[in-house]
Amino acid sequence: MPNANESLLIVDDEPIIRESFSLIFTEMGWRVRTAMDGFSALEEIHRETPLVLLSDLNMPGMTGFDLLMVVRRMFPAIRTIAMSGAFSGHEVPSGVAADAFYQKGSSLGSLLKILHALPQMERRALEPCRRPAPLCIQRPGNDSLGKPPVTITCPECQRTAPLALDGFGNMLREINCVFCGYSIQYTLDERSLPTMQPAFRHDAPVANSSPEQFGSQQLIA
Repeated sequence: MPNANESLLIVDDEPIIRESFSLIFTEMGWRVRTAMDGFSALEEIHRETPLVLLSDLNMPGMTGFDLLMVVRRMFPAIRTIAMSGAFSGHEVPSGVAADAFYQKGSSLGSLLKILHALPQMERRALEPCRRPAPLCIQRPGNDSLGKPPVTITCPECQRTAPLALDGFGNMLREINCVFCGYSIQYTLDERSLPTMQPAFRHDAPVANSSPEQFGSQQLIA
């Protein structure tokens, strides 16, 4: 039985999975928290780092694939278990940054064996990922306050936040995502646009988000 300091974070978009696993592992002595997707899981991790993360892979918004990759990079001490009904067997699926894999629908005993063996498992090395190309941001027209704001999407966690542009020239700039801490490189295209446009990448769409979603948090160049 785990001691009182060992915490488990369960991430799944299905409430029945979160509730049933939470009851089971709480009875076994774990301190259990749950999250419904990758974004809310990162918020929970920032509040308190769990010992183990058990995450579904297929979720709306931020998937388990993306969440596990962020956790591997930003919180390497967390032991991670991926779970899914789309893969079979006990091997971690290719491209998944997890220490172990649990097939949904298989026996609870197999999951308990994974948890028991987790501290002794060797962490599988992942193939290095090529760093995304710097974002190219076109300088928009000024807003009512005379500032040229844009929205920028983190290529790591895919969350969008406002960015207040500062400075001139097309030199390479760097900021950190306020949500996952990922280092984002970008350049400015000095050809101003007549109206405010979102920042964009040539290979990834950017979704607009309302200011209320981010409160007072902003990315500052």
